[in-house]
Amino acid sequence: MKKVLIFGASGQIGRYLIRKLTKNNYTVTAVTRNSHQKAYLLKTQANAGYLNIIQTSIFDESRLRELISDTDICINLVGILYEKSKKSNFENIHVNFPYLISKIANEYNIKQFIHISALGIDEAHDSDYANSKLKGENNIRKNFSKSIILRPSIVYSVDDNFTTNFMSLLSLLPFFPLYYNGSTKFSPIHCSDLTEIIYNLIIQNVNSLTIECIGPEILSLKEIIQKLLKLIGKKRILVPLPLFIAKLSTFFFQLLPKPPITLDQIKLLKYDNVSSGKYKTNLDMGFKNLKKFDDEVKKYCYMWRKEGEFSVKE
Repeated sequence: MKKVLIFGASGQIGRYLIRKLTKNNYTVTAVTRNSHQKAYLLKTQANAGYLNIIQTSIFDESRLRELISDTDICINLVGILYEKSKKSNFENIHVNFPYLISKIANEYNIKQFIHISALGIDEAHDSDYANSKLKGENNIRKNFSKSIILRPSIVYSVDDNFTTNFMSLLSLLPFFPLYYNGSTKFSPIHCSDLTEIIYNLIIQNVNSLTIECIGPEILSLKEIIQKLLKLIGKKRILVPLPLFIAKLSTFFFQLLPKPPITLDQIKLLKYDNVSSGKYKTNLDMGFKNLKKFDDEVKKYCYMWRKEGEFSVKE
């Protein structure tokens, strides 16, 4: 029975992955910063007896060594979209932490090291987020040559911070700003499809690859917003926002505990989030994704419709 160690297990990908792995007889150790807040939810995801929840700092090197030395597969799902504090910043989370665990994984010669990065970061040289992700990837490749690096486009599900945030904002605002005219392209991938990719990489014992993980469609940001509006039964004015006003607005947004957008994210929106052609995609690997954006979001969008669950027709 293989042992899997997951960092960042309480996020949407982690929860889907725990369900998939424990259902297929893998024992999972899930690392979290706050077991009191996260453990009750994680325990509902796993088959009984297959999940061990550990509370620790991701920078406690002695504890990390203890955990990694006792696993076959290490999966790093830790990532942030904006910097929350001096310690929880891009450099620490995306660069230093991957460096540390990939170095330890190499020392103990574990079977697989899988790291979740992001699509569209090669060209975004003016983004701190993208640069930190690239540095993290380079550190991992140097430390653990057999590593698997996955670069997904937008990952969505009922547990995401993408479609759910957008639908919340679209429910409240009379108009919605479009950055760069909403022309940025994405290839959204459903979380269960990404989980299936990870699972197949594990059972096939794949190593030494960078894979771009994409869904079956390419959609612009404007098209995504229009689809969400249709799904929740709302009509809103979509307003192309001049760049200088967009940048000015982020100074106020960044003061919020969970900013809807940051200046760094506006920089990222200049670049498409689709397959670059530089690496294999999940489709090239034979891992097909059949879940389409409208079909999946339709399953949970009723929460933002006026009639709620009663708006769903049998």
